[in-house]
Amino acid sequence: MARLTSKTFSYVLFGAVLFLTGTSSVNAAEYGELVQNDGKWEFKNTEDPVLKFMHDKHVITHDGYFKAMDQTGANWIEPADAVLNRRREIDWIRYEKTALHLPDWIDLGLENRTRFESYDHPWRASQTVGNGATDAQIALRSRLRFGLGGNGPLRFLFEGQDSRAFLDREPGDFRDTTTVNEFDILQLFGSLTLNNVFGTGLRTDFHFGRMTMDFGSRRLIARNAFRNTVNSFDGFHWQVSQGQTWRLRAFVVEPVIRDDVRLDQQHSALFFWGTYLENRLLPWFQVDAYYLGLNDRRGSNIAAHRTYSTFGGRLYKDPKPGEPDYEIETTWQTGTRGVTDHFAYLHHVDLGYTFNISWRPRLLFHFDYASGDRQPGDSQDEGFDTLFGARRWEYGPTGIWGPFFRTNLISPGWRVVVTPTKDWILQVKHRVWYLAQSRDFFGNSGLRDVTGQAGTSLGHDVELQAQWAISANLDFDVGYIHWFKGSYFDRLPSSAGLPAGGTKDSDYFYVSMRVRI
Repeated sequence: MARLTSKTFSYVLFGAVLFLTGTSSVNAAEYGELVQNDGKWEFKNTEDPVLKFMHDKHVITHDGYFKAMDQTGANWIEPADAVLNRRREIDWIRYEKTALHLPDWIDLGLENRTRFESYDHPWRASQTVGNGATDAQIALRSRLRFGLGGNGPLRFLFEGQDSRAFLDREPGDFRDTTTVNEFDILQLFGSLTLNNVFGTGLRTDFHFGRMTMDFGSRRLIARNAFRNTVNSFDGFHWQVSQGQTWRLRAFVVEPVIRDDVRLDQQHSALFFWGTYLENRLLPWFQVDAYYLGLNDRRGSNIAAHRTYSTFGGRLYKDPKPGEPDYEIETTWQTGTRGVTDHFAYLHHVDLGYTFNISWRPRLLFHFDYASGDRQPGDSQDEGFDTLFGARRWEYGPTGIWGPFFRTNLISPGWRVVVTPTKDWILQVKHRVWYLAQSRDFFGNSGLRDVTGQAGTSLGHDVELQAQWAISANLDFDVGYIHWFKGSYFDRLPSSAGLPAGGTKDSDYFYVSMRVRI
């Protein structure tokens, strides 16, 4: 293994600067682009600019360039969490690993995302102390990945994450463990992969330790992408699969309790388990089916204890140019909340069409119904619990924003998504928002009218978003939302705790940059 000299370090640092300042506008290729012309090695015009720089400065050889590029396409070397999380979150060219001449069986990756976000006219009851002041924040999320094992069968992965925020110390500023979680272990586990088990052609994977997970639509279990902190779990995960046709997953875990400063820990009184089946046999009729169990008996307040069984199914067809697509998911919950019976449900429908013309515009219609508690204080609780799901891609940005949750909510809406080039995604979204039950809480805002006289109209919002992915190593994301608040906020009693100016429309803006090396 080559030593990291000061000269090599300078090249790595300068290469990163070159990459970030965009001195080359060419796109990174999916495979190596070195060709031999009259006995000389030359680059095509689609090479990766950072790898080209390292090659020209003799930090890496021709073979090193080929290896770095080849491992991003079909020859991708799977890390230990490849079957746990979405590939887009863990697959990029490892510049640092390439510069250090590390072998294939070592994985090393660094990531930083910086985001500025701001909104006015807060609505959360917890923000009354801010007297309605505008809330702005700079959120930084940094990660280090270190893995061993290459393509297996035995692998190890450590992923550390530091999530912190600035401009969040004024009275009324939004800050909790969804925005801040300093210096912690996001993933730390070992895995075993067996291909062609007993000659059946099936693959099976075992994971044991701390891990993040994405399941299905990600509405119930997700590795958060937009949010500054991420759900993680301590325990065991298993899957068996047949190529891309189907897979069955099962897990038994203790969800990790985030702490903004101290190391996160699991709690023996919080237990989560489940099974999840994905079937892709018919492209126009793909099926998910699942069962999830939760037993949460933390704390002495028995009324807050949760024992849920969540089960449901999902039918969908992926979008393709010139074809309609759809997604239908229905989820049911039974159990108890405290000493009260619990029965709740979530229904989701998407209907879309992608036009086979320039920019590939996709028109999509949404509808969501998440049950709320009809009569607080009676013998049954009907508020749906979204467990450990994500919501940014459907309901809008989270971060310090995120007013809408999959509980006590009715929301129809539409969006149009266009891709002017392969690097750009532009979209506009419009959704209308109602409470499903007027007497229940509005999300996690702390707002509630026990009389129900404030009604159910939360208003509607318009969102604009632009995403520019220069490569898998550098991307930008910009968005704006205007929330036209509904009559619910005008009718709330003063005892509800709406901050000053909370009846006025709110504007939210963010801009973020993510760098991965």
